[in-house]
Amino acid sequence: MMMLNDRWTIMNNSSSELDSKRLNKHKTCCNFLSWSIGVLVVIAALVTTTVTILYVNQYPLPFISSKSGGASSSPVISTNSKDSGALVTVSRVTDGEPISIFLDPNCPDYSANFLRWEALQSSLLRALSNQNTEDWPNMGLAQKLSEELKVLSGHAHNLRLEADSLKRGQGVLDQRLDGLQSEQSRIIQVLSDSHSGVSKFAAGFSDSLLSLQRETESLRRLNSDLQRDNKYKAVRPRDCSDVLASGNTQDGVYSVFPTHDPDGFMVYCDMTTDGGGWTVIQRREDGSVSFFRGWEAYRDGFGRTTGEHWLGLQRIYSLTRSGGYELRIDMADFDNATAFAHYADFSVGRDSVNPEEDGYPLIVDEYSGTAGDSLLKHSGMRFTTKDRDQDQSENNCAAYYQGAWWYRNCHTSNLNGQYLSGGHASYADGVEWSSWTGWQYSLRFTEMKIRPTTKSDS
Repeated sequence: MMMLNDRWTIMNNSSSELDSKRLNKHKTCCNFLSWSIGVLVVIAALVTTTVTILYVNQYPLPFISSKSGGASSSPVISTNSKDSGALVTVSRVTDGEPISIFLDPNCPDYSANFLRWEALQSSLLRALSNQNTEDWPNMGLAQKLSEELKVLSGHAHNLRLEADSLKRGQGVLDQRLDGLQSEQSRIIQVLSDSHSGVSKFAAGFSDSLLSLQRETESLRRLNSDLQRDNKYKAVRPRDCSDVLASGNTQDGVYSVFPTHDPDGFMVYCDMTTDGGGWTVIQRREDGSVSFFRGWEAYRDGFGRTTGEHWLGLQRIYSLTRSGGYELRIDMADFDNATAFAHYADFSVGRDSVNPEEDGYPLIVDEYSGTAGDSLLKHSGMRFTTKDRDQDQSENNCAAYYQGAWWYRNCHTSNLNGQYLSGGHASYADGVEWSSWTGWQYSLRFTEMKIRPTTKSDS
């Protein structure tokens, strides 16, 4: 009986030890499961919190569609982490409220923990395998625990693989963010360069428009000036050629206003001879006006504009001082024979500062006509009157030949001489044109007239 009690006590003690070992193993497994569940709960909480924050801030999620009825807009991504403390900042153009997402570049690595966890599970499996399983009631519990540990080991392995994948994903994301930042910098540079180019183009185009506007204004003013000048010429003709250009085709007396004599004066205009537009500066026709006069009379002019007259040296100078005039001399004898002499270049006092002091010198050249040339020998000479001797003769040619002219020593023509009515016994003191009628024939009619060789504004 006592041996039976001792055996029972031993069996009870063995059973107690076994139960104690089973309880300790069971407690270890429970702690492991509790720790795993806790980690999963923390991860789920972090994911839920992140999704909630993104959803509240209206960040577009792949599994949540936005129900907003407003106009959609593309987000603006900024990678300036110094200002916001975030590695990536996302903001919408419409509301301008940023959503900051912080990715810790020093994210903790849980791979070692997962490896230790797998090693612990493997150790537990080996301990269970080495456990005496002769007691069949305990064998089923050990097998069940072994299967659970295998399942947990598989979950831990999967978690480790997912952690490794997330780590690699973070590295890829970092690279893509760096690439995005580089691309953004490049786009900003391109936009800046484009803006600079557009600004330069706009500035150049604006300058061209301003230049074109100034040219247009200048042309408009020029056109206005031309129109005003044309009207001015029509109202204030410089000479008989302007009178003809304004539409007056009748011979007669008109007012002219030379460029250098704005007060103007009256002249006789020949609108029929050789195309018209001639300004008459001298006429002899009947002997009714004496031409044997002094300097002042020849300087200022005398006679009747519609009859015999001398226009005046000062007025002739005002018309021809800049050159560009031609001279025609029409003449007739008492037998009604006619002739003319034409000089393509004619002026009086050309380029003189004080023409009276210079003697109103004659310039004449390029003869043509039917009367012969009796004036070219007088070119370059100053005008001489009976009271102002400016010729090259020892005597006063004007006083000796009863006239006034651009005498040299003395003359080949004397159109301002005495009106002697044809042939005369005296020598060369009548209205003479020696190349046509000689030295002793006074012409019945002479008329000196000028007009511009070109229609210029000089």
